[in-house]
Amino acid sequence: MATHRKARTALLSAPGPRAAVGITTAALATVTLLGESASAAPAQPAKPAQPSIAEVKAKVDALMHQAEVATEHYNGTKELTDQQNTKVNKLLAQAAQKTEQLNASRRVLGQYAAAQYRSGGDDSTSRYLLSPDAQALLDQAHLSDVMSQRQKSAVESYRVQQAAATQQRIEAAKSLATLTTQQAQLRTAKATVQTKLSEAQKLLNSLTAQEKARLAALAAKQEAEAKKRAAALAAKEKAAREAAAKKAGGTTPTAPGSSSSSKAATAIAFARQQIGKPYVWGATGPSSYDCSGLTQAAWRAAGIDLPRTTWDQVKVGTRVSTSDLQPGDLIFFYSDISHVGLYIGDGMMIHAPHTGTVVKIAPITEMPIYGAVRPA
Repeated sequence: MATHRKARTALLSAPGPRAAVGITTAALATVTLLGESASAAPAQPAKPAQPSIAEVKAKVDALMHQAEVATEHYNGTKELTDQQNTKVNKLLAQAAQKTEQLNASRRVLGQYAAAQYRSGGDDSTSRYLLSPDAQALLDQAHLSDVMSQRQKSAVESYRVQQAAATQQRIEAAKSLATLTTQQAQLRTAKATVQTKLSEAQKLLNSLTAQEKARLAALAAKQEAEAKKRAAALAAKEKAAREAAAKKAGGTTPTAPGSSSSSKAATAIAFARQQIGKPYVWGATGPSSYDCSGLTQAAWRAAGIDLPRTTWDQVKVGTRVSTSDLQPGDLIFFYSDISHVGLYIGDGMMIHAPHTGTVVKIAPITEMPIYGAVRPA
């Protein structure tokens, strides 16, 4: 009886045909799922989101700004290199002149040495004892003293000229070494400008025609907004001038765009004649300009010599506030003072913007203003 119960329990606990089928199906499904997962291709990384047109423009503007900063570094280094090159040429010419003088003194000493060799040297005692004419001997002795003094003078002159020639060669060599260093710095500055411009151009070339059109539309929109801000600034300036004139006794305020300075008027007239000429970094005219090259040339036409770079031009003349701008003033932009334009009144300026553009009239509000100066 006990044996029958154990057999029955074992039979009941064993899986039946249907249970066995269920287990087998689940196992097969698991194996199939694992097999599909193993054979599936690895997931591809998501493509980075394409930058918006605004982001593209901001990137291009940043690269152009960096190129302009590099251009000002190039301009400053080139000016120093040109000055050093002039100095080296002058020193080399002076060294050559000193060497020629030294060679002339050397030839004189050679003539004295040859004369002594031909006369057999100085034997004054023997000549005195054997000479039949005392007066002739005295005359000859006097002449010998004169010649001796001349010889000493020639030797001293040679020593002085030798020292001068040596010093001149040392100065020329040092100056030439400085020039070599500056030329290397100039090449580095030039390469930096070209790199930034290439990056900007590559980014622009990657745009489709439709994207380029959207980019142009965005630029036009931003310029229109800048013009509105410039007009508001001009109106504010006019109101301030009229209020000041009324307070001063009703004198007629200066008309916007006119200039009380003939030099400023000359500078503006020159700048207007350059409108439409291409921006070329490092250029100072007459066929192309960069920003500081244009302002330098404009004020040179008015008889005022400005330094080459924006960083030096901002130190010239009198600093003026934005609310006190007059035509002819120089306006500098960005915290790094890397751009400059010539104010012409009504919130507008003439400037050479950047590579790919031309000299043009633009609102002064299209870039962050650093400050302004009045050259004269």
